[in-house]
Amino acid sequence: MACDLCGSEEGLRAYTVAPKEDTISICSVCAASIEEPTGDEKHWNCLHDSMWSTEPAVQVVAFRLLTQLGAQDQLDMMYLEDDVKAWAEEGLATEKQEPTRDANGNILTEGDAVSIIKDLVVKGAGFTAKQGTTVKNIRMVPGDPTHIQGRVNGTMIFIISAFLKKL
Repeated sequence: MACDLCGSEEGLRAYTVAPKEDTISICSVCAASIEEPTGDEKHWNCLHDSMWSTEPAVQVVAFRLLTQLGAQDQLDMMYLEDDVKAWAEEGLATEKQEPTRDANGNILTEGDAVSIIKDLVVKGAGFTAKQGTTVKNIRMVPGDPTHIQGRVNGTMIFIISAFLKKL
């Protein structure tokens, strides 16, 4: 027997996938960070394999974790039956988060195009994002309404939304 998420065989225990009573086997590492997965994001690379499980309960947990981690690329590849997707979404936290706003107070949404309003030094990338640069198809940062993700000069970077203007 092995962990249904990462394949580890140590410290296994049953995990109930709410709101149904279905259970999966998870290891002690998965159990320690399943409620707050952003604390150990590298561990969750295992979801690239477990998201393809044929077990609906495993698919539900993988979907919820990938959603919390903001792994939109993997979520786009994942296929769930309608009833399984409804189950997965039913268990996601429905916390109200402030909307992400640009410098003018306009609400930004996933996929918008924005323009940078000030030269920004990109730490660790060795370039400056110039004023007037258009960033298309932005992504929201889960849990942080002050930042967005976008591709500038071919590099995916985080940008403070106060330095952006919606196009």
